[in-house]
Amino acid sequence: MRAEIGLKEVAERAGVSMRTVSNVVRDTGRFSEATRARVLRAVEELGYRPNTAARRLRTGRSGVLLLAVPELAMPYFAELAGHLLREAAAHGCTLLVEVTGGHAAAELEIALGRTDPLVDGVILSPLALDDEAARAAGAELPLVLLGERVHEVPCPHVTIDNTEAAREATARLLSLGRRRVAVIGRQTVPYAATSATRLAGYRQALEEAGLRYEETLAPAVAAYGRADGAAAMRTLLDLAEPPDAVFCFADAMAEGALAVLRERGLSTPGDVAVVGFDDVEAARYAAPPLTTVAPDKRELARLAVAALLRRIDGGIDAGPTVLVAGHRLVVRESG
Repeated sequence: MRAEIGLKEVAERAGVSMRTVSNVVRDTGRFSEATRARVLRAVEELGYRPNTAARRLRTGRSGVLLLAVPELAMPYFAELAGHLLREAAAHGCTLLVEVTGGHAAAELEIALGRTDPLVDGVILSPLALDDEAARAAGAELPLVLLGERVHEVPCPHVTIDNTEAAREATARLLSLGRRRVAVIGRQTVPYAATSATRLAGYRQALEEAGLRYEETLAPAVAAYGRADGAAAMRTLLDLAEPPDAVFCFADAMAEGALAVLRERGLSTPGDVAVVGFDDVEAARYAAPPLTTVAPDKRELARLAVAALLRRIDGGIDAGPTVLVAGHRLVVRESG
């Protein structure tokens, strides 16, 4: 029954607009106590999330948070979601998870709280949010962003120092005596903040080693999956002067690159050393086990949930804050 009940049915039962129902259950906007009582009575009668509605009636909050990520099939986002679920539960909250597909329209709808009117706040990992959408984001609902800061959005950003992490990863390969260090993960689409910040760290390490940046050693990729890493690795190996090391901006791409190296009969790290980024569980069992940057996912989750709860308690007018979690380079057998 609940799956069939929406704002429209509640609004009709209470004799108000859908917007008024949304305002009442989220406790925003203006409405009379009589209207509030009618809406909440309709919510309970129709079974539209009665438990969260009742909780909001008692406390002013539903205790429901929303996490929106581009793709749960990506191991990094799946692992981070697990940490966030546990962290939310530790605060007595329920965390819902939605997948945006990296589409700007979906990211904005979620950031504005339009996908679930009972959600107290949103943790969003955006890929495609443009400047105009970013200015609107967080205007109606407490919001925390995960990832690199590329917009002046008045809400907390939780991230790691991607540029420094990429510099350390590249420096590791250079310390092994490698001099044609390629990179897999460069993107040319707008607002590709992960690509931009990690590419900056890669180039910084090259400059420190007295090496020039060559775009042929940085093939563009559409996404950060295994197939993307494999395709880029084939492109690199087909160069007249192929690389002797590769830094991948995601472990999934590194897995694809390692598979292609095995296909070509090349050894790792003997012929081509490989370093990844994310330290997902599969990195430990890759062939060979993958050297990779390990963001502190537990700290990312702790910072994000705490920032969102502070914002929910303190209102959405708080200024922007950048919260930086730690990272470390985990050295294994690949490079």
